Amino acid sequence: MKTERSQYLFTSESVSEGHPDKVADRISDTVVDAFLSVDPFARVACETMVTTNRIILAGEVRAAEDRLTGIVDGLEERVRAAVKDIGYEQEGFHWRTADYACHLHPQSSDIAQGVDAAGNKDEGAGDQGIMFGYATAETPELMPATLQYSHNILKVLAKARHDDRAMGLEPDAKSQVTLVYENGKPVRVASIVLSTQHRDGLTPADVHDIIRPYVLDVFPQGLVDEETRWHVNPTGNFVIGGPDGDCGLTGRKIIVDTYGGAAPHGGGAFSGKDPTKVDRSAAYACRYLAKNVVAAGLADKCTLQIGYAIGVSQPLSFYVDLHGGNHVDPAKLEAILPQLIGGATPRAIREHLGLNRPIYARTAAYGHFGREPEADGGFSWERTDLVEELRRAF
Repeated sequence: MKTERSQYLFTSESVSEGHPDKVADRISDTVVDAFLSVDPFARVACETMVTTNRIILAGEVRAAEDRLTGIVDGLEERVRAAVKDIGYEQEGFHWRTADYACHLHPQSSDIAQGVDAAGNKDEGAGDQGIMFGYATAETPELMPATLQYSHNILKVLAKARHDDRAMGLEPDAKSQVTLVYENGKPVRVASIVLSTQHRDGLTPADVHDIIRPYVLDVFPQGLVDEETRWHVNPTGNFVIGGPDGDCGLTGRKIIVDTYGGAAPHGGGAFSGKDPTKVDRSAAYACRYLAKNVVAAGLADKCTLQIGYAIGVSQPLSFYVDLHGGNHVDPAKLEAILPQLIGGATPRAIREHLGLNRPIYARTAAYGHFGREPEADGGFSWERTDLVEELRRAF
């Protein structure tokens, strides 16, 4: 049995909604929502690139024939509204004036035949792949503390920026938190790194004074102390940012999207994909099951893996790791958990979690996990509605 080190440092990072890659993720998920709002069974695989005053969409789509043209024709307005909501009204990237190009085209019939249900064949996985889910008892959200605090820093600063544009902060930002762990528990903040775009004329010291009270409010009392190192805009000026400063692409922040490096990642991105793509839906299912295992008190940490083959409905493998702190037999969980979600087939996952809805643009920033389930079905994979059933089983 593995034993944890008694003391170590661990670091995770997050990026804001205005980071170029997150702008691309937001746009791609806006496209997914546009299709699903009209046709719940639409197929979407949308990639976005954003750079200086340019927004470029590419990928494969399918929807009811009588609705497809109308959806595509209305995308530009939705995309510009998403960029405006983030807050980009800069000379180098402006929601109104950026050049827009859409290169979406019909889904490959070869892929479609593997995914579609036909005759006695159930709906297959949209691609081969391995998906992971993770939960840990170290935060109330059952997420790694380093990542949760990194997300929370950027969320509170984004809210402050939207509420008071005069404070001088701009949309592009990155955070990073390093914690000291003792006996598996976070006990102290070793360092905080924050780089945030700002209006011209502010110094790093000015930015530090602006952000410090917001950042301190994120952490529990006593976690930040006099030895905590702060690195605020360590390169100096950060006026040119967002897509004007760095090209952004869909799917380049998958560790930010999941567990901040505290757990494995299968490699597939989430944003821009409809829920037939197991890269997205099965990763959500893995988190859902792992979270319920920890919420039920069956383990302090839980990692799940599910493997799929393209066009095949039944999973190839289902693996549970309780990280040596087993209160229960992982093999028994491997037998029980898939049955709680209909065998973990792509169709069963979509239906159990209600994924055929326009609920994805909101996931594009600050993580797909560790969020509150919403009344319209958003973040349904964060529910803990399997807890009582799991407790009865054990």
